[in-house]
Amino acid sequence: MYSVIATDLDGTLLNANHQVDPFTVATVRSLEAQGLHFIIATGRHYSDVAGIRDVLGISPYLVTSNGARIHAPDGAMIHAQNLPPATVKRLVQPEITGAHGRVIANLFADREWFIDRDAPHLLRYHQDSGFAYEVVNLHAHDGRDIAKVLYVGEPDDLAAVSANLEREFGASLYVTYSMPDCLEVMAPNVSKGRALQVVLNRLGIAAARCVAFGDNMNDIDLLETAGHPFMMNNANPDLIARLPAVPRIGNNFEAGVAHHLRKLFEMRDEVVP
Repeated sequence: MYSVIATDLDGTLLNANHQVDPFTVATVRSLEAQGLHFIIATGRHYSDVAGIRDVLGISPYLVTSNGARIHAPDGAMIHAQNLPPATVKRLVQPEITGAHGRVIANLFADREWFIDRDAPHLLRYHQDSGFAYEVVNLHAHDGRDIAKVLYVGEPDDLAAVSANLEREFGASLYVTYSMPDCLEVMAPNVSKGRALQVVLNRLGIAAARCVAFGDNMNDIDLLETAGHPFMMNNANPDLIARLPAVPRIGNNFEAGVAHHLRKLFEMRDEVVP
């Protein structure tokens, strides 16, 4: 019945330390050996997710920057959608980010992660991959080849940024939260759900045979596209309210995805997490 497993990372497949645990690794490797196709769909950068993929030890499709990039299992890029350079240059201005300077601005290029200041606390999210940022003057960046703009800050500050984006750009951008302190901006036709459909078409598999897992607002259309969506018990309350009919499973910090996959596929070789 199920042929494809699509999953978010942070708050979903990864544990509370933003890493993969041995129980999850054993589960996904066993399922891939049975012929299941995996799709990792995340807001993270490709270079970061490639490192996590290597820890998992599987060969998934990688949907990164919320769908602005898609890479095949062999590493070939099969889809890319950038923000317009002029838009990128505007998105890093204080009229958008806030004159107070509290919001950290980031740009995701094909291979690089550019940031406007040193923020070592962000590196804890990238322990498995070792992916790191480069501090640059974002106001001097030409805005070319940027898949995503990421704002990191307190929820109240990000709400103000979101309002600024709505006022200036309206529906000409895709703006979403990946976590309460992460506001992400992509081109308007980018989303995890659209990227999932690209991969399903490439595989020749119907969405009805796809299982998907997510926990936050950038997972909405991933869950709406998959035939069998599941939401984490630790999901954002706004996501729960938006998709009340989607079944909820365990918590990410208790390997909820791996446990649920073992139930779905009747895996009896249970291992201790």
